[in-house]
Amino acid sequence: MDARFEQTIQGEPASKANSRRWVKIKGQSRFIKSKKALDYSAEFTAQAQPLTEMLDADGYSLCAEITIHYASRRPDLDESLILDLLQGVAYKNDRAVKRKVIEWKLDREKPRAHIVISQLPKGYGE
Repeated sequence: MDARFEQTIQGEPASKANSRRWVKIKGQSRFIKSKKALDYSAEFTAQAQPLTEMLDADGYSLCAEITIHYASRRPDLDESLILDLLQGVAYKNDRAVKRKVIEWKLDREKPRAHIVISQLPKGYGE
């Protein structure tokens, strides 16, 4: 199988490192995703078109090439939320991603993430 996943998801992802908030649920303290992260997750899910066969089938390692176009210069480059959201869309588990090429760009009018996930040659990284 020589397949790939390529899609552009509209919207600006939240930084996973900065996207947790402390709340109390039924008297228990918990850290949950921020509103921005929850909103982006919902947007991502609505836009993403899952593959019928996940790219990490048959033990393939994967390469993630992601260009994130931010609406301002403030956000740090952070692809981790996107990688998590791709589970069940492009691959079964983000542990299969063994190579990453991540790029930060500015587009004040149209924030988005262009995502390409491809298979690496069999045996990559062994």
